[in-house]
Amino acid sequence: MANTFKVVTKSSVATSSGSPTTIYTVPNATTSIVLALLIANKHTSSIKVSVVISSDTTNSGASQNADVNAIKDVHLDDGTSLELLSGQKYVLQATDAIKVYADNANLDVTLSFMEITT
Repeated sequence: MANTFKVVTKSSVATSSGSPTTIYTVPNATTSIVLALLIANKHTSSIKVSVVISSDTTNSGASQNADVNAIKDVHLDDGTSLELLSGQKYVLQATDAIKVYADNANLDVTLSFMEITT
C-alpha cells in the first residue's frame, strides 16, 4: 500500500451547474483523503461559487451515495480566497470526484490530498 501526497490546480471553472469543472477524480484501486481545498477569486467583483462531492459508490450495508454540495452559492468577494475542508478529512473512494462551478469562471482552485493505493 502506497501513500502519496498530491496537489491539483485549476485556473478557471465552469459557469454551469449542469457541467461543473471536475477538479479531481479518484483512480481505480485508490482511496483518497482530501486535506484542503482553496478557492481564489481573481475577478474584479464578487463571485458565487459551489463545490460538489460527486459519488456513486456504495458502502457495505448502506445505500448508494449521491452527489452532495460541500458549499452552495457562497459569495466570494473580489481578490479574496476561501479555504474549505481544512482541518477536516474527507474520504473519497474510487470514481468519486470533487467538482466546482461558479457564476464567473475567473477562479483558481487548489486541492491537496493523499492517495492510498492498493
